[in-house]
Amino acid sequence: MRRTTLPLLAALIPLSLALSACGGNSTADGSKPAGQESAKAGGSSGAKVTLNIGDQKGGSESLLRAAGELENLDYTVKWSTFTSGPPMLEAINAKAVDVGSVGNTPPVFAAAAKSKIAVVGATHGSSTGEAILVPKDSTLKSPAELRGKKIAVAQGSSAHFQLIASLQAAGLTPSDVQITLLQPADALAAFNSGKVDAWAVWDPYTSQVLRSGARVLTSGEGVVNGLGFQVAAPSALADGAKSKAIGDFLQRLQRAQDWVFKHPEEWAKVWSKETGLPYEVALDAVKRSNGTRVAVAIDDAAVASEQKIADTFTELKLIPGKVVFKDFVDTRFNRDLPPSTTAPRTYGKDS
Repeated sequence: MRRTTLPLLAALIPLSLALSACGGNSTADGSKPAGQESAKAGGSSGAKVTLNIGDQKGGSESLLRAAGELENLDYTVKWSTFTSGPPMLEAINAKAVDVGSVGNTPPVFAAAAKSKIAVVGATHGSSTGEAILVPKDSTLKSPAELRGKKIAVAQGSSAHFQLIASLQAAGLTPSDVQITLLQPADALAAFNSGKVDAWAVWDPYTSQVLRSGARVLTSGEGVVNGLGFQVAAPSALADGAKSKAIGDFLQRLQRAQDWVFKHPEEWAKVWSKETGLPYEVALDAVKRSNGTRVAVAIDDAAVASEQKIADTFTELKLIPGKVVFKDFVDTRFNRDLPPSTTAPRTYGKDS
């Protein structure tokens, strides 16, 4: 079978607000080492509170700056850049970071590890960027045909759960296929060379590969919950001044995401510059998934949905013991946010 060679993904770290995965210990060319701190700060020099925020390349800092939401802060911001969600949550557990944004699966693994974390904010977006991809010339036409096939996926990512859920929907189990646990750069090489038959991945990887010789076998729409989270350190929440700053930060993120939906082209240009993504790919990813996100409440439905993810990984013995997800949730910032089941935003065909 002919395999179309795809270009190496350049410096791709998913947008933290729109992050569908943020899982595994993935790295990306050009990113700062996990935990490398940035001296950039917002707020006046006399601010008494410093909020330590975990970020990813092309993530919250870039978004907030582009949307004008790093102005007039009553606190100083200290940024630390991470390659993915899991090491960021490790830093939150260690009290080195006060708050950061991750996908729907890393908190489950952190909870299983008994980490000191609290889920304090949530967004809901389209899951079309979560996809199982195959080469354009693949004979596979449906997920049911994956039986016996080799599939690459990053362990502990939301794509990992999306793969398992998609297999279950097709009447298959993980033991019916050959799952190869690979981070995106290695998965791409395996996909190009024909060493795997399919690749379960997330945006913006999905958007880039679709422009370079692949097609979607199935997406996460109707299969995964499309949630992303902001996670804080309980010690920061116990500090009245820091808790207030975190609440303000979450509202700024909400306004910034509203800005992205209204200015997809402008954000795609910024995101492209920050990450090295081609502009067309960045815009595809914004309209497919990243720009669709809506800030929502961490309600019973969100907790139940995450509990399902936790129970699935427990049953597969991929995490130790039973996770009670609600024990890692703090709803103080729910405010008047809409339910977690609120439909994601959508862009028109001509937008």
